[in-house]
Amino acid sequence: MADFFLQALSLVSSPSVLLLILIGVLFGIIGGSIPGFTVTMAILVVFPFTFAMDPVSGVALMVGVFVGGYSGGIVSGVMLGIPGTPSSITTVYDGYPMAQRGEPGRALGIGVAASFIGTLISVAVLVYFGPLIAHFSMQFRPWEITALILFALTLVAGLSQGALLKGLLAAALGLLITTVGYDRNSNLRFDFGFPFLDAGFEMLPVMIGIFAFSQLMGNLEDLRDESRVAGQKVDTNVSIPYRRIAQDMAGQKVNTLRSSLIGSLVGALPGTGGTVANFVSYDQAKKFSRHPERFGTGIPDGIVASEASNSAVAGGAFVPTLALGIPGDLPMAIMMGVLILHGITPGPLMFEQNPVLVGAIYASLLIGAVIMVLCQLFLVRWFAKISLIPQQILVPVVLMLCAIGSYALNNNLFDVWVLFGFGVVGYLLWKARVPLTPLILGVVLGNNLERQLFRALELDSSWLTFLTRPLSALFLALALASVIFSLYQNRKIERHRREAAASHDA
Repeated sequence: MADFFLQALSLVSSPSVLLLILIGVLFGIIGGSIPGFTVTMAILVVFPFTFAMDPVSGVALMVGVFVGGYSGGIVSGVMLGIPGTPSSITTVYDGYPMAQRGEPGRALGIGVAASFIGTLISVAVLVYFGPLIAHFSMQFRPWEITALILFALTLVAGLSQGALLKGLLAAALGLLITTVGYDRNSNLRFDFGFPFLDAGFEMLPVMIGIFAFSQLMGNLEDLRDESRVAGQKVDTNVSIPYRRIAQDMAGQKVNTLRSSLIGSLVGALPGTGGTVANFVSYDQAKKFSRHPERFGTGIPDGIVASEASNSAVAGGAFVPTLALGIPGDLPMAIMMGVLILHGITPGPLMFEQNPVLVGAIYASLLIGAVIMVLCQLFLVRWFAKISLIPQQILVPVVLMLCAIGSYALNNNLFDVWVLFGFGVVGYLLWKARVPLTPLILGVVLGNNLERQLFRALELDSSWLTFLTRPLSALFLALALASVIFSLYQNRKIERHRREAAASHDA
């Protein structure tokens, strides 16, 4: 392992790759700093620029955006009281009150330090558990992989916050989108008589359209936070009290470690990501605290719990992506698209066939974490000013970049129309409160699911084989259990809502 890691480190340490990581971290922080832009949006905008790069350079750029994006949300959360990304919601609970007391630099410094440590711990989790899971999954055959993908899709749909049926329908729609065009046996499907559908839909325009377009339209539709920012004066002249931050972090060792591990483990679960890790970690920090009543008043404990956990998601989310070929969250689905674009298939064999690239991901995460700390500490006042960019300016610029990226994929105007077509679909689904994450993962995993299912049936035409093989039966049972558990939780939530409404009426 040491040999390929040193080789990867030499590649990543080249001036050109280091510059790409720096650019990625800066863009990620900027994207995370702007309310409503999100880490996923930043990654989608950068994705097209990796087309002409070699795999190490492309992955290094994306890892930089990934690391910077998860830490960038703290800026607007502390300065404006508006989370820059969904994964920094709980940062606002204590970061904004601390800033209101006249200590914005302290709040930002604590958050940046916690993000740095969280990223380092998550890399350790990735380095240790990634190869172990990959080694275990080497015994997976088509039946096990098919069942695992189904389990991942049901798990994601089950985490759709009370909308299980909508989540499952969204996942099914994502799978259906991948069936347009020729199948693996050269049979033409769902072209509706249009020659331009013969090749199916490219993954990138579909993902950008479904997520980015709908998100941007939603931002324009709801500008209440914008008016709130316009009505308040924000002092962006921030200084970082380094000694005070060192003292604060010295008393947060257990909290930092616990929150980082929670973020890593939650990030490794398909479809969860930084938002879930954020709330779970904050909740656990409050439960283990000797003074839980002080949470939400501006204490370091809450900031550390939030920022360490959402940054630790970075390494954790890479574990299932690299070891199993199952994206840990939406940004990881796009990262998986980068690898596929360069002819690299994530999964158990990646650790054997592309060990240098795996090592490059490790090294990029470590170097990205260091660059993130330096950028945040020295450029924080500029990031604070960037967070004030109004949505009316931001949305057209981002849409233009998305359209250019989609066109650059094949120099084909059809891909731009695909982007806007699926953008309308995504916006309508968003308006109907249909979760988009299961749909995106269905698009990403659809081709692999079809390939593995057909391969399994070619080897053995009996469907009972899925139940007679222990691992595939286990994954199918887990998929069924996740659906049943989600139904139980949804009914429980609905019952509590009815009881609360009845007591309110009384």
